[in-house]
Amino acid sequence: MVLHHIGVIGMAVMGSNLALNMADHGFYVSAYNYTPDLTKQFVTERPHENITGYYDINEFIASLEKPRKIMLMIMAGTPVDSMIETLLPLLDEGDIIIDGGNSYFGDTRRRCERCQTAGIHFYGMGISGGEEGARRGPAIMPGGNKDTYAEIQPVYEAIAAKAADGKPCCAYMGTDGAGHYVKMVHNGIEYADMQLIAEAYLLLKYVGGYSNTDISNIFHNWNQGELQSFLIGIAADVFAENDPAGGQVIDYIVDAAGQKGTGRWTSIEAMKQGVDISMITAACNSRVMSNLTGRTQAQQRIQRPVEQQRQGADFIEAVRQSLYLGKIVAYAQGFSLYRSASEAYDWHLDYGSIATIFRAGCIIQADFLNKITAAYKKNPALDNLLFDDFFLNKINVNQDSLRRMLCLAISEGIPVPAFAAAMEYIDAYSSPCVGANLIQALRDDFGAHTFQRIDKKGIFHHQWNHHYSK
Repeated sequence: MVLHHIGVIGMAVMGSNLALNMADHGFYVSAYNYTPDLTKQFVTERPHENITGYYDINEFIASLEKPRKIMLMIMAGTPVDSMIETLLPLLDEGDIIIDGGNSYFGDTRRRCERCQTAGIHFYGMGISGGEEGARRGPAIMPGGNKDTYAEIQPVYEAIAAKAADGKPCCAYMGTDGAGHYVKMVHNGIEYADMQLIAEAYLLLKYVGGYSNTDISNIFHNWNQGELQSFLIGIAADVFAENDPAGGQVIDYIVDAAGQKGTGRWTSIEAMKQGVDISMITAACNSRVMSNLTGRTQAQQRIQRPVEQQRQGADFIEAVRQSLYLGKIVAYAQGFSLYRSASEAYDWHLDYGSIATIFRAGCIIQADFLNKITAAYKKNPALDNLLFDDFFLNKINVNQDSLRRMLCLAISEGIPVPAFAAAMEYIDAYSSPCVGANLIQALRDDFGAHTFQRIDKKGIFHHQWNHHYSK
């Protein structure tokens, strides 16, 4: 019997498509699902000469060459822990388990330790690109034991998306939970990116007065320039999609957005680490707000501003510049979180490499990412993307447009929380005073929390006099 290169457990959409992708690249794949019906359906409806389905876990494991490489494409959470406990007694020292689901990075770190005690290597692997990416080439973010990465590297670099320069969108991230952490923040940036696009749409439609067809053309034109990206491209298509009932599909979709939790995880981790990712948090909150049951009542009872006349051509360019500036800040915040986590968990993340693997296959793929790679190649110790010469120039050139759009949005009653968070981040970073001196004075007054002075070194406490508060 020919032993197979890798086994995939979980024959739902992502697992089956990854198995086919591996098989297409010449790897022999063993397929298994906890419920045999999915395995049978997969090998019957989508047969491949390099894939063999198995219905017994022992036979599945026996079919794999050593060190065995087993990829889990199952629901995150308890199912992953259960499958690990099933596998460990059946594996030999040096075998490898790879979790390709959307697992929380903290769980991945715990699972790495659990497997290590049994002599098994565990990888948490972030995968972006959805169903099509899994089948044709996703962006892949593996994290685990660096010394054994060479065992799985050939498979995953082969199936990964290829950027314009031909390089695979797959690279080793770091130990234990690094891969899933990078994917988590990728998803957070994705939230912010989509929220910015949605706010640009609101401005164009409800302030600019442009039709869906107009906006489709505007986005198409934007996609030919520095905003070129997967999301801008498909947004242009969405606006143009006609509905059988007449008009465009976009106008028939309920104005409520779902979320699966990775953006929320990103915000929570940022709070724990003390990193400002206000744009990602704003994007999460916007999805929460979109689902509030009280929106109908608010629309009926809260007075709205009177709509103004359509804006001119310079308005379109101002929205574009605002969108680009917001995008810069979103990535600056996301990569600041990467830097903090890298130091906190001793991952030694390569920020330029992270940007490189996002260039194709994933949802946030964009030409813009080449600029981030260049920034970190020029200065690997760059404290914040905002300080790179290219991005700094864009901020200085585009910020007037963003300020104008914010004023218009507020006067017209258009919610643009991500645009506002971008501007507030820049202003807080660049302002000589953000009011923290007063906050610290108040903390020292009511709680003796002390403060530092600008004129001398040391930690001070002041005996405050209360003339008016009695």
